[in-house]
Amino acid sequence: MTLDPELRTLLADMPLSTELSFEMLQQIRQMPSPPFTTDAEREDVTLGEIGLTVFRPRGITPTACVYWIHGGGMVMGDRFSQIDIPLQWLAELGVAVVTVEHRLAPEATGSTLVDDCYRGLVWTAEHFGAGKLVVAGISAGGGLAAGVTLMARDLGGPEIAAQVLICPMLDHRNDSTSSRQHSGTPGVWTREMNEFGWRAVLGDRTTVSRYVSPALADDLAGLPATYVDTGTAEVFRDEDVAYASRIWAAGGDAELHTWAGGFHGFDAIFPEAALSVRARRTRTDWLAAKLI
Repeated sequence: MTLDPELRTLLADMPLSTELSFEMLQQIRQMPSPPFTTDAEREDVTLGEIGLTVFRPRGITPTACVYWIHGGGMVMGDRFSQIDIPLQWLAELGVAVVTVEHRLAPEATGSTLVDDCYRGLVWTAEHFGAGKLVVAGISAGGGLAAGVTLMARDLGGPEIAAQVLICPMLDHRNDSTSSRQHSGTPGVWTREMNEFGWRAVLGDRTTVSRYVSPALADDLAGLPATYVDTGTAEVFRDEDVAYASRIWAAGGDAELHTWAGGFHGFDAIFPEAALSVRARRTRTDWLAAKLI
């Protein structure tokens, strides 16, 4: 697929592969998350097997809270992965941010990851009940964000004002056209890597919950305002477009952006690239409008 020229140049300096193995996974897990800076107030919370970190803007009382779920194919990453994205919202919009560290596959399987995230969401709602609550995530975290939003709808859980799904990992079947287009050649996240991630979570299960693989949900009515963005040159393109389309078909409020030449997670990896700046600005402006 055709890449944005600036992103193609930047990507040329990255080590890429086609597949992901358990040996590679262990090496990746030993690498620390990129450093981040913030002047926000910080509080760390432990809820049994999961951890949460709360960031609050100094000097103001936030009227909204973003519940953030990190990416990493469900097999890697921690609650500070891609944290610069919601911290930008904290700085610009004055929201609080709660980021969750759920358990990872293959050590945790089935619905454990989404259940962990839902538990953190309930805690967040209890502590920020007076303001609007937004669920947001990227990649695997975007899929988990969609899953906990479905759970909240179905279980009568916390009221969610909006969900922000950034290149979300939504469909364990991994058989779309865009998935097949990103097979057999090195990339940031390929069909083979996607298969590894889903198999780590599901093993040989034949029955899969819609909360784990949100594309399986029969009914997408009654969801909060939803923002979906993806790139034209990425494995999740078609399942993300389909999810937004099905929200429209159910009469819901969804905004979809498919960035021409964007690969998986492009604005998280290269936030200063021109396309990344546009994607982040558009996403932030949408969120700001929903929080009015």
